[in-house]
Amino acid sequence: MNPSDKKPKRLSPEERKRRLLEKAIDYFSEEGFEGGTRELARQLGITQPLIYRYFSTKADLINEVYHAVYVSQWQESWAQNLQKRDRPVRDRLVEFYDGYTNAIFNRRWMRIFFFAGLKGLDINTRYIRRVSDHLLRPICREMRAELGFDVEEPLRQAEFDLVWMMHGLVFYQGIREHIYKVPYKVNHEFSIQIAVDMYLTKAREVIEAALKDPASDLAPAASFIPEQLVQADPDRI
Repeated sequence: MNPSDKKPKRLSPEERKRRLLEKAIDYFSEEGFEGGTRELARQLGITQPLIYRYFSTKADLINEVYHAVYVSQWQESWAQNLQKRDRPVRDRLVEFYDGYTNAIFNRRWMRIFFFAGLKGLDINTRYIRRVSDHLLRPICREMRAELGFDVEEPLRQAEFDLVWMMHGLVFYQGIREHIYKVPYKVNHEFSIQIAVDMYLTKAREVIEAALKDPASDLAPAASFIPEQLVQADPDRI
């Protein structure tokens, strides 16, 4: 028998679903969430009902995209290593952001994040809550511990905002690279070190002043929206 006459290997349902999801991630990262499943099916060369054989609704498909692009990239070691006090905070922050940016600074991650925000999906809300509760709040407490402040006192809004400014400065480098497409390679190592050092320069002053104002307590950490509940418009299919 001629090898070319052999029938293509039949894909398992799990593998077919995985391939559909990968194509959907590429599609949404380029077209945004205004794109419907009819157009997705057309680009994939399949029927729309085949998509719904594996994803019951467009919301279900978007939820799978969220898990594949965001949840699966999350590393529990980030928070764990940030809280190891046998090393200076600066070293821990630089190491964390080096690993974090390696995970998120790619075209699909960045573009889907912005398209989801423009569409009003809660991908952004859930991810930001995750970052806030599991990374930035611990950073606030680790900074207090290093500077000798009481880590049991409620966090203050000002010190939390300062951490967000550091995080935002790092995150902006990914925007420059993958959204604005600057015509040169962004030096992430340099950007991370500058962002961290700017934070450390102001941390003592901000924390000291914030602790004198109990009225500025930060709101309690928000519990996550259940991971299966991504809001999507079921009519735009």
